[in-house]
Order: sequence, then C-alpha cells, then structure tokens
Amino acid sequence: MRQVGITGVGCFVPSQIVTNHDLEKKLDTSHEWIFTRTGIEERRIAPEGMTTAYMAVEAARKALDSAGLVPHDIDLILVATSTPDQVFPSVACAVQQELGCRPVGAMDISAACSGFLYGLVTAKQFIETGACKHVLVIGAEIFSRIVDWEDRGTAVLFGDGAGAVVLSPVSEGRGILSYELGSNGAGGPYLYVDGTVAMNGREVFKFAVRQINESVRNVMERAGLEVADIDRIVPHQANVRILEKAGDLLGIPREKMSVSVNKYGNTSAASVPLSLLQELEAGQVHDGDTLVFVGFGGGLTWGALVVKWGK
Repeated sequence: MRQVGITGVGCFVPSQIVTNHDLEKKLDTSHEWIFTRTGIEERRIAPEGMTTAYMAVEAARKALDSAGLVPHDIDLILVATSTPDQVFPSVACAVQQELGCRPVGAMDISAACSGFLYGLVTAKQFIETGACKHVLVIGAEIFSRIVDWEDRGTAVLFGDGAGAVVLSPVSEGRGILSYELGSNGAGGPYLYVDGTVAMNGREVFKFAVRQINESVRNVMERAGLEVADIDRIVPHQANVRILEKAGDLLGIPREKMSVSVNKYGNTSAASVPLSLLQELEAGQVHDGDTLVFVGFGGGLTWGALVVKWGK
C-alpha cells in the first residue's frame, strides 16, 4: 500500500488586518477582554469583492510551487469550506478552472472547522488505492461575512484566509500513519449558522478540550506511538485557552503546541494549514518529525492525524 504524505504547503491571507483595538471602536469590548479569553490579537478580513475561490486558488498556487508541481499534475481537488461563494458550482470547480487543471474531479467538503482534516483523510484513500497520484486539499473561509458584527461573543473570534497542501506518495515510514474522524449530531445546536454564526461557547469549549485529548491519544495509539513521541502538534486554532487546557491534559509542553490564532483568529477549515506553514517557515518542523493535526467544529465534528514528516 502506498504511503501518503504532504509534499507541498501554501497559504493566502487578505492584507487587511483588524486588531482588537479596531473592534473596541465598534463593539462593547476591549483588547484585554478579547485577548485574555481567546488569545486573539488580530485577524485578517477579506475586502468586498474577494471570493473564497480567489483565496483558495492563491493558496493552491503556492502549494504547487512548494511541491514542485504544475496544475496539470493534479488528479483531484478537494476544498474544505463552510463559506462557499454560492451553493454550486463548488469552490473546487472554480479552483480547477482558475488553476488550469485537467478536467479532474473536484468537490467541496462541508465539515466546518474539521473540514481540512476530512479532506486529508479523503485524499489519502484516493492515493493509497492508486486512483490518484497528486491531490490538492484546500481549506478556505470568509467567516467575516457570516458573523454578526454586533455580537461581541462571536464577531471577535473569526478571520479569513486559505491554506492548501498537496498530498502525494512518499517514502516508506513517512506520511500519514493513522487517523480518526468523528461526529456527534446531538451537539449540532452548540455551533451552527442560521444567517450568522451562533455558538454556545461554554459547551463548545468543553467539547473541544475533551475531544482534542481523546483524539490525539487515539491516533497516537493506532500509530503505535506514545504522546511523548509527538514533536509538534498542529491543532485547529479556535481559542488559546482550549489549546492550553488540552495540552495540559495530554502533558504536552507549550513549546510543542502550534499557535497562530493570535495573528489570524479562528479561520475554520484554513487554520491547520495556516499554522503548519507558520511552523515550517519558523524552522520548527524537520524531516522525520512526528506531527499531529487535530481539529473540531460544528456538526459536531472532529478529526486527527499522525504524520511522519518528510518525502
């Protein structure tokens, strides 16, 4: 069976930065209130006219360059998003056309903030079976257009951005070693969109902390490894307090936990690739490192993967 791993990474974020101090002028809130509760300092906001597809394409171009591939090499396009530009055609179809790929399969995945991880696991199956060689997996979101900007409980949390990876066959001992996907529809009322985002923050917090702890332990056991073997954990970036609490339960030192929510806010399906690229650019990921990606989101959904880094 083929080993499947990440061979290229690329990201795109809008240039407009909205800080907590900017939000102080519009909402009954403060930088201190936001930062102490979430760890967020600023977020990127897409300008009028910028689409989810545009951001996805920009991130995809960089991922292809990183992998040393061209659009013609891609065999399948998967876009994880909760904020498509329209019901259909899908964002993935727009990416196929804009990149100039062959007329390959293209589809969107809707699993909220867990969507990127669902995309990775889906791509893995296509490559393992030999149906595809190179699969483009993208997480792209414009949450700024579905939040209530008068609700300080949710408006301060989210940002816009896109992250993309190329999955390809890799050498023995590298790539995705194990994974877990899950859902619990009974928790749907805790986090949903009905015009704008609505959330029961207390319940989501408890769910996220519990699920990160359980999922990380599960996938490490399936990979035949211990939690202590993790070199870096790249979690969905929703709230620093969630990450710290989950890290404490796992016994993972803070320096092994990737944190980018301070710069980007919660970018939903884009947060894991954005954080991964940050770690790569900072020289925090090395060949042979054991990485864990873990996410959680509306649905309720969750997912986790163990990746042995390298080609």
